[in-house]
Amino acid sequence: MPTTGERFERAVSIMSRLRGPGGCPWDREQTFDSIKPYTIEETYEVLEAIDNRDWDELPGELGDLLLQVLFYAQMAKDQGTFSIDDVLDRLSNKLVDRHPHVFGDVKAETSSEVLRNWEALKTEEKKKRLEAGGGKSAKKDEKPQSVVAGISAAMPALLEAHKLSSRAAGVGFDWPNVQGLFEKLQEETEELQEQLKEFPAPGPQPQGRGVAGAGRPPISEDLRERLEGEVGDLFFVLVNIARYLSLDPESALKKTNRKFKRRFQWMEDEMRVSGRSPQEASMEELESLWQRAKAQERDAK
Repeated sequence: MPTTGERFERAVSIMSRLRGPGGCPWDREQTFDSIKPYTIEETYEVLEAIDNRDWDELPGELGDLLLQVLFYAQMAKDQGTFSIDDVLDRLSNKLVDRHPHVFGDVKAETSSEVLRNWEALKTEEKKKRLEAGGGKSAKKDEKPQSVVAGISAAMPALLEAHKLSSRAAGVGFDWPNVQGLFEKLQEETEELQEQLKEFPAPGPQPQGRGVAGAGRPPISEDLRERLEGEVGDLFFVLVNIARYLSLDPESALKKTNRKFKRRFQWMEDEMRVSGRSPQEASMEELESLWQRAKAQERDAK
């Protein structure tokens, strides 16, 4: 049986051949930018397999995600910037350096202590990289590194909000209890309702039927921005509630999305039996079907 190292080397060599002379035309044409969408797609497919507890599918999805790493590393090797060896060395060194409580003599008895050490080490590593690379050095009059610096704005908004609030909570900027979060949620809801008083009559209307946007009263750009800000504040509080409960808001919303999709498709199937579609039903009938869909799921458990 081949070793883990031999299996990894085989995957690396296959990727090298695909990108090399006589390899795959599609693989040879790819760039860092063209591969990015696939990386996001494969990441979400890994998460979906985990959410579904599909252990048979997960190895394949993880392999697809690993392929993205091998692809980037091979493209970097082709252009002479780095190789998969550099990736592995950086990873191994980082794991050892950031776990001094395992590989050194630092004490960390709880997860919170580990996280505090981790953040402190990350800050020190970044400072050393900047100094070694000729970047900004720590000057006497220079502002200290922000606690929330380094969080990528390119990540999904829910994940970014979770990371920002977690960093802030790590230095004590947090609600003392979950009740404070629910009070904040009520406060933000009331602020949104206050802004809605300026919405032109007859107020916000459902947009489910007819031409999208048809008949909607125009609102000023200023009001639109204020409403957007208040809705964003609501999302941010909800993310903090999830964080407080040690839940992943992205996964929670994904599961709710799938639940809604499953129930709505059940409703469509029920209506299809009578030769109709949801567009031909009243809101009362749709609501009745929705409650039946929920009951059907409960009974199936």
